[in-house]
Amino acid sequence: MARKGLHTLIRLAKFDVDEKQRILSALQSREDSILAAMAAARAQLAHEQQVAAADPSGAGRLFGAYAAAWLARRAEMERILAQVRQQIETARDDLAEAFRQQKTYEITQANREKREQEEADRKEQSFLDEVGLNIYRRREKGEGET
Repeated sequence: MARKGLHTLIRLAKFDVDEKQRILSALQSREDSILAAMAAARAQLAHEQQVAAADPSGAGRLFGAYAAAWLARRAEMERILAQVRQQIETARDDLAEAFRQQKTYEITQANREKREQEEADRKEQSFLDEVGLNIYRRREKGEGET
């Protein structure tokens, strides 16, 4: 029963590790998309600066409002990025802990199997020693009669 229970724990631990890896991967993808959005926003700002410089009387007057909105958007994206990075750190810690737990179960199982194999080997060797001793005794008994 304990043998089956440990295998079940190992399976559950592997599932937990896999789930935490998926969560971490999703968070890292979100970080990448935020960074891409920030890069796109910087490129858009550079483009708008060029347009404003080319037409100071029209687009140039509106650029100030655009720049203020862009700064607010950038601050929001940086705040969200900081949150996601914090979540990534937490997810990494959770994944590391889940992996440590899985390894603990696997090492415990390997040690159990090793002890069981050593016990089986010891019993087999004891049996073989007994068979060998019986054969020896029979031979000695048979040679003594001749």
